[in-house]
Amino acid sequence: MRSHSQLVVPVDLWDHEKARRALEARDLAAVIKHFRQYTGASQTTVGSLAGLAQSDVSAIERGVRQVQSVDVLMRIAEGLAIPLSLLGLADETGSADHPARRKAPVPQLTAAKVTEAELEDAVRRRELMAGALGIGASLIAGTGSDAAAAEPAAQNPAAAMERALFEPVTGRPTSLSDLADGLTTARDMFSGARYAALGGALPPLIATAEATRDAATGRARERAQAAVARAYVLATELAVKQHSEAAWATADRALIAARASGDPRPLSDAARVLAITMRRAGRNSAAVDFLARTATSLVVEKGGPQADTLAARVCLLMTAAYTAASGGRRSTALDLLQEAEETAGRIPVDQSGKPAGLFTISASPAEVSMYRISSLTVLGTPDDAVPFVRRVDPTQLASTERVARYLTDTARMWHQLGDGSRTFNALRAIEHTAPEEVQRPAIRTLTADLLYTPGSLPGLRAFAVRTGAVAA
Repeated sequence: MRSHSQLVVPVDLWDHEKARRALEARDLAAVIKHFRQYTGASQTTVGSLAGLAQSDVSAIERGVRQVQSVDVLMRIAEGLAIPLSLLGLADETGSADHPARRKAPVPQLTAAKVTEAELEDAVRRRELMAGALGIGASLIAGTGSDAAAAEPAAQNPAAAMERALFEPVTGRPTSLSDLADGLTTARDMFSGARYAALGGALPPLIATAEATRDAATGRARERAQAAVARAYVLATELAVKQHSEAAWATADRALIAARASGDPRPLSDAARVLAITMRRAGRNSAAVDFLARTATSLVVEKGGPQADTLAARVCLLMTAAYTAASGGRRSTALDLLQEAEETAGRIPVDQSGKPAGLFTISASPAEVSMYRISSLTVLGTPDDAVPFVRRVDPTQLASTERVARYLTDTARMWHQLGDGSRTFNALRAIEHTAPEEVQRPAIRTLTADLLYTPGSLPGLRAFAVRTGAVAA
């Protein structure tokens, strides 16, 4: 983790006239700028102290996002050591038992120094996001979002979502049932591998979910937080598929909302996509440890949703196994896969026949076998993966997206084994099953690699041109 110098907070920080005027007007943009000017804190540090994403701090400073929620005001006030009375919060929140205070996720500052040790827990998660430090500036400046906007949705389905992260669309509160319906529709788009449609649907869905959350209180707010988390989970899944660095921002927001929901299911969803993002940045060991801790924390309580809890654990273990394999940790990967398989065998059978799992992935035996294929292939032993290809019945996989993932894994396996014909057969099967899947950067790369290997495969060049792997 990168070291932090001590953060010095002047004793008279909030006695400045301009600070008083900004606080009285609840001008959070000016307040945060004042704090950063006199402490030298970065936006990331401010976000860590106040329990906000760096991108949210940036949006507030630029005036793009207006803070009206008392909960968010409380977190900023406590995180930056602002006397509550200066924000007019003392009378609104009452005693220290106010829910916003009880749930504050960050350490409080005192008017002196905040040491590295005091900041470490709050900053740890964002330090795992070091690879994303440049994304906010590039998108805001236009080098990211403008370029993305110029691409057709079919070429970059994540473009609209990336743009909306830093130029949010306006959302209006809706009922929790309507919000749930919207999430189901978006998940169906992802499950059906309709990524262009999902990319267009996510900005208004996220805006509506956040507006609903901000307008709700109590249990309704927690349920809305879960919806916000899952909307950002879908955004992260899309960003990962498109190799977009926006995955850092969306995964972080998913985790913040999931923790606020108090529901272990969206927390598991968010932990999984954050770990995938960490893995893609080369932080395999940290991602494996994070997933293992989250999986261990899922306890099957008497009378509780046993199938859901066990299935969530399986999904986290499978992702941890592939992450360990990607880092070359063979024994760890195989142990995690074995645990996932044994846990999957304990999941009670649902009368509907629908496999249990997380929001975008199931915990069926076929899924575990699929993860064995991908893990053994990335470990450099594709021969060991071949027997598991025969174990997977694609009809047992939960969605089109999962079938496409299975075909992708087998294509990579055959390619590593030097079997171009079977690799091409798998690629054509992906195109037939999920046409948008073959437009993904990873599949284009695999196609191009296959095209330039020795030997001629009839139809391969036409396939490569059709899917955008090479120019016509």
